[in-house]
Amino acid sequence: MTVDDLNARDDDRTAGADEKLREHEVRTALLDLLAEVGAVTATEAASRLGYSSGLCSFHLRQLARHGHIEEAPHSGGRARPWRLKQHTNAADGPAEEQFGDLARGLEDESWQRWLTQRGEAPSEWRQDEAFSAVAYLTPEEMSGVADVIRRALAPYRDREQRPLARPDGALPVALITRLFPLLPHAADDEGQD
Repeated sequence: MTVDDLNARDDDRTAGADEKLREHEVRTALLDLLAEVGAVTATEAASRLGYSSGLCSFHLRQLARHGHIEEAPHSGGRARPWRLKQHTNAADGPAEEQFGDLARGLEDESWQRWLTQRGEAPSEWRQDEAFSAVAYLTPEEMSGVADVIRRALAPYRDREQRPLARPDGALPVALITRLFPLLPHAADDEGQD
C-alpha cells in the first residue's frame, strides 16, 4: 500500500455516502481519462496515469458510489471496466444537474489547460475551431439543431471504444455544444411593464 492509498482511505473516512464527493486530483484525472477513452479498468487507468492500480480502483469505486461513473458492459472475468454514467433522455433531476455541473467544470478546466499548453502541441494541432451564434428558435427547433449535431458526430463515436478504428494521427478532441435560451436580464424586465 502506498502513501497515496492511505491518503485516499483517510479521504473516504471524512465523507459519508450521502455527502458531496470532494474534488481530488486522482478523481479528476480519472474522469478526464474516461472522457477521453470511454472505458478503462483500474489497471489500465494506473498504467496511463502513473498511479497505483489500488488507488485508481478506490477512486473509481468512489466515483461510482457518488453516481458519476458506472460499470461498462464487459464479457465477464475479473476485469472491471468503468465508464462515465450514461444518461437517458428522461427529465433531469438533481443527479443529472450535478453531473452536468461536473461535466461543465471539466470542460472549462480542459479548455484552460489547452490555452496554457497550446504552444507545446505539434504545429498541426496548435489551432482550435470555435464559434458561437445566436439563433431565434422554438424549443422544438432547438432540439432539432441538437439532433443534427449529434448525427454529424455519429460516424466518429465508435472510435472512443474502438482504438483500432482511429486513423493515424487522430487525437481526442473536445466537442462541446451548449444550446440554451438567452433569458432577459432582470433589469430589462423591470422597464417593460
